[in-house]
Amino acid sequence: MRIASYNIRKAVGLDWRRDGDRIARVLKEIDADIILLQEADKRMGARAGVLPEDELYDQLGYRMVDLSVRPASHGWHGNLILYRDQSLILKEALRIALPSLEPRGAVSAIFNAPKIEVIGVHLALARRIRAGQLAALGQHMKGADHPVLIAGDFNAWRRDPGIAQALGSGCRMILPGNSFHASRPSAPLDRFVLQGAVREVSAHVHASDLAARASDHLPIVLDVELNADLDPNLLGSKK
Repeated sequence: MRIASYNIRKAVGLDWRRDGDRIARVLKEIDADIILLQEADKRMGARAGVLPEDELYDQLGYRMVDLSVRPASHGWHGNLILYRDQSLILKEALRIALPSLEPRGAVSAIFNAPKIEVIGVHLALARRIRAGQLAALGQHMKGADHPVLIAGDFNAWRRDPGIAQALGSGCRMILPGNSFHASRPSAPLDRFVLQGAVREVSAHVHASDLAARASDHLPIVLDVELNADLDPNLLGSKK
């Protein structure tokens, strides 16, 4: 299974044009089974979504997980999950409240086939607030009887293994590489965390010419094997 995460900056590229079709073309390049997006809605007014919903489904096969609370929004606090319903069966979708001084939250989708929960996040800029958000996410994951994958913009500039530790025992952080700023990638703001019987096969930053113009972040991509028999020592490791 391929899973991607992408902060699309409300579809505003480095040329300062809002172009949802351009974001859709980047998603086509990646060809993931599940995509977790951040900043998928405008910040002001009705907070309308910025992506071509019909094109995403008709041409790329992506269904939006219904998590919005506003009629015109794609996601919740800008967090959106896309999945291919031709190959994945969605069981449940959840909004996860996170402590914050600004509108932030996480979104979750639990799939039946294959069995996995994916959580999309866009964490706070302040380290102290991020710590509380990680604790809330760890509480949500506690006791999960299925593999869990968290992905998104963690807003953490350092390669801090303490992030995985804060989420709970057995969590492993995957750093595909520097994803910000798209014009000169120098920080690994975007990352994955795995818990349970899911194994990393490969991870990379998608740095195509189109992606380098479409947002100020580059997408990150992770290929995983589910229901893997993992060494207990690996389950406790951090990357």
